[in-house]
Amino acid sequence: MTDNKSNASTPPPEPEDDWKSAAARAGLQAVGGAIPVVGGIISAAAGAWGEHGQKKMNDFFKHWIEMLREEMKEKEDTIAEIGARLDLQDEQIAERVKSSEYQSLLRKAFREWSGTESEQKRRMVRNILSNAAQPSRFVTDDVMKLFLQWVKDYSELHFDIVRAIFNESGGITRAAMWEKTGRPFPREDSAEADLFKTIIHDLSVGHIIRQWRETDGAGHFLRKAKQPRSRGIAMSSGPRTMKSSFDDSDPYVLTELGKQFVHYVMTEVPPKLTYQAEATSGTASKGAGNDFT
Repeated sequence: MTDNKSNASTPPPEPEDDWKSAAARAGLQAVGGAIPVVGGIISAAAGAWGEHGQKKMNDFFKHWIEMLREEMKEKEDTIAEIGARLDLQDEQIAERVKSSEYQSLLRKAFREWSGTESEQKRRMVRNILSNAAQPSRFVTDDVMKLFLQWVKDYSELHFDIVRAIFNESGGITRAAMWEKTGRPFPREDSAEADLFKTIIHDLSVGHIIRQWRETDGAGHFLRKAKQPRSRGIAMSSGPRTMKSSFDDSDPYVLTELGKQFVHYVMTEVPPKLTYQAEATSGTASKGAGNDFT
């Protein structure tokens, strides 16, 4: 009688949970068979989860699926916003979006999706694809692909520095750049100083920014005039410390490529159409409503 009561008070496992656990174990075992090096470890983990960790494994897959759904939603929103910014009645634009070159840009943008990192990056991808469809653009598809790569690789702090330089037409020093981030100045031997030097290095190597230099009428950069040394001054009389990471003497400016990046990537493209989502069907219809600026 005791056994019967105990069995009666214990509800049977839900079929859906059993199915999810079985699917998780089957998936892991399949992966284990496909990768011989780690196959034994994964198969053993699948067996252990089958006995002790089914619920945790189900929660893991649930969160993973939700993440994929959010990414798909971001991509759908981005495509809708691009469509709102294109005049498809224009034959040149209509032909352009159907071309293999533009389709290649789309595949690169959505295959290496960086929008999940931040809303700012998602808007940048949208701006690139919206501008790339315009016949009046002044950059090639190769440059647009480079811009997509920069959006993927660089952090928001990189873009904050680019924006700070762009807003100062006469150039801006490293100290002024850091000041515009709103952060306190750290020690020279700190991780923050190393991070800042890395960002300046990345943007300089990428030819987005450079130190200001004089040019001649043909656009050639002029060498800096060497400062003459006074004879009789001891070598030890110079400064004992190295140049600061937050130097306040040499200004930086955007390169021409950097200016194009700001124009085609960091500048909002205004929509030509507005859409209002229908609450019942979840679809979008043309008309007055929320735009995507």
